[in-house]
Amino acid sequence: MVLFMTINLSGNIGYILQHRGLILATMLLVAFASGIATLLFQTVTNNRILTPSVMGLETLFILIQTVLIFFIDANGLKMLGSVGQFICEAALLVLFSTFLYRWLLGRIGVNLHMVLLVGLVCGTLFRSVSGLLQRLLEPGEFAILQSRIFATFTRAAPEIIAIAAVVVLAVALVVWRMRHSLDVIALGRDMSIGLGVAWRRRVTLILLLVSLLVALSTALVGPLTFFGLLVANLSYQLIGSHRHHYLLPGVVLTGIITLVGGQVILERVLHMAGSLSVVIEFVGGALFLWFLIKKAAV
Repeated sequence: MVLFMTINLSGNIGYILQHRGLILATMLLVAFASGIATLLFQTVTNNRILTPSVMGLETLFILIQTVLIFFIDANGLKMLGSVGQFICEAALLVLFSTFLYRWLLGRIGVNLHMVLLVGLVCGTLFRSVSGLLQRLLEPGEFAILQSRIFATFTRAAPEIIAIAAVVVLAVALVVWRMRHSLDVIALGRDMSIGLGVAWRRRVTLILLLVSLLVALSTALVGPLTFFGLLVANLSYQLIGSHRHHYLLPGVVLTGIITLVGGQVILERVLHMAGSLSVVIEFVGGALFLWFLIKKAAV
């Protein structure tokens, strides 16, 4: 983080520090939100392959952006303001994900194939509707839409970062107080109930927090489907413990190192030869496929 803020620091130092500070704050929030959301979701499902993002939340984000541009147009979006758009997008994503996760765990249980099937169906549906609406957009509106549906860490306004920081701080306090309960929940539903944990109530709260974090991250920077999967599984390997007392801070630190370190390398070594989000999605997607193949082989 210090290297990111100070390397090649020259010229208008005040402006540069402010610009880098906003990018750094965005990456810190995304590292926490994506990493913790994935860790909590895998704890509840007791599966290290599943992530909240696999359930079609990113395609829903693209659909929301497309619908807003199609029915309100760019001038109408300006009237909402950046904060209004952020709150609207986050609220819709929270409502959808809460309903979906609650239905999956309450109705059909945690079944890997069923969860992946539901995520595939939802993603295909949202992608098809988005594609239809995008073909009906004006060229200028389509260009605006394209700039909004790809993950970037440089577009968040200071007021949005402040709102996200308050939400992240509140969630962090709640999750840290639940760390011992999370160790028990990771043992499974029957074991948790036998050890005195109010499983249904706890899981409902955890899924609500997961929905809030995923919606926050997606509305803040855009879709990052496999980032949470990448940092969570790196944390499992690096920490070597199942206790959330170590996993919670570990996954956040791993996410920060991945994002900030990757951005430094991309900017200073590769001279912005690519996009950090594309590299993360490629590595995370390859890891996801490897896990699926490994599980199928077993």
